[in-house]
Amino acid sequence: MRVLWLGVTMISGWMLVSCCATLAGMDHKPCVLSPQTCQALRTGDFANLDSSAVIDAPDFEKRVMEQGGTVELVFGDDRPFRQCHASTLTRTASGDLLAAWFGGTREKNPDVAIWLSRRTASGWTPPEKVGRVREMAHWNPVLFTDPATGDIHLFFKVGRDPKVWSTWRRISHDHGVTWSEPEELVPGDVGGRGPVKNKPIVLSDGTWLAPASTEKGGWECFADRSTDRGRTWTRTENFPKNPSIPRYVGGAIQPTFWEAASGQVTALVRTGAKQIWKSTSTDYGQTWSPMIPAGLPSNNSGIDALRLEDGRVLLVFNPVNIQWGPRTPLSLAVSADNGATWKLVAHLENDRDLDSEYSYPAIIRTDQGVAISYTWNRERIRVWQIPLSCLQ
Repeated sequence: MRVLWLGVTMISGWMLVSCCATLAGMDHKPCVLSPQTCQALRTGDFANLDSSAVIDAPDFEKRVMEQGGTVELVFGDDRPFRQCHASTLTRTASGDLLAAWFGGTREKNPDVAIWLSRRTASGWTPPEKVGRVREMAHWNPVLFTDPATGDIHLFFKVGRDPKVWSTWRRISHDHGVTWSEPEELVPGDVGGRGPVKNKPIVLSDGTWLAPASTEKGGWECFADRSTDRGRTWTRTENFPKNPSIPRYVGGAIQPTFWEAASGQVTALVRTGAKQIWKSTSTDYGQTWSPMIPAGLPSNNSGIDALRLEDGRVLLVFNPVNIQWGPRTPLSLAVSADNGATWKLVAHLENDRDLDSEYSYPAIIRTDQGVAISYTWNRERIRVWQIPLSCLQ
């Protein structure tokens, strides 16, 4: 059955008409706006997002390559799954880059498993299955390297759907070559504990802070905290919603975190409100302020952020303010004032075909700069290794 949704929203004096078609059983709802209309609405009227000097994807790729970076597909046509999605990255203590994702016939199918590849000096290794604990769908892997020991943690979800999934973990003590037996992160969990999509961060007091959310009975964000390097976890209360936000707007999921000063943590979250929302904590992620609009467009798809040592914050997202809108372009933005304002630096993908999909990014720090991975049309995982000189 095909359901057509039509909405009219007034933002800063502009009348924005959003029209999206939903096909039963599809995770991504393709937009049925004309390309011209959709292009006009991609950034909308967001005063604190400067898109005046954004670099187009081919030009940025050329710059990255000229300055010693790489832009690669992790694997080609010869792959042991039909579709893939929700990639994650980490850098090992030995210097390799690891990427993981879920792959199978299609999202939510019982054959979906967790796969991993390693970037060595000679290129990416063939995909290796590293997560398959039950005969049901596996989801949203998250890689994280313990900076104290070099141990690599692989978190992932297992379950029929996000409402009832649980979080599992494997640990590698040899840079991702071998892995411990899978274990539930929090025994008996239903709904998901620990990181839901994006990497944990290590706070200035040593606490591990995992961006978490649940989808049972509505979308809710929270933080999972560990003060013993991942052995045990304490769940915070859900992020409160600002009372000024109408109830019909719904909730939020899949936070991304950064710490600007000791105990001062910011979360950006995915929503269905056509905007990214923001919450802050002043006590190392134990309590959180009511979520408010962050002034950034959202198409209700995944985002990820990273704070650099010089204080700048990088954000990878789809700058599209249409609920279930196109997952193109995929872009990189930078903030020099802790997320108050943003400058759109470059598009990583800017496909004019609105049925294309470049989504669910992950961003991490590397020795040379940053690495970004994302879904490439549900058929591949693409990874950019961007020298810091490209971001000056």
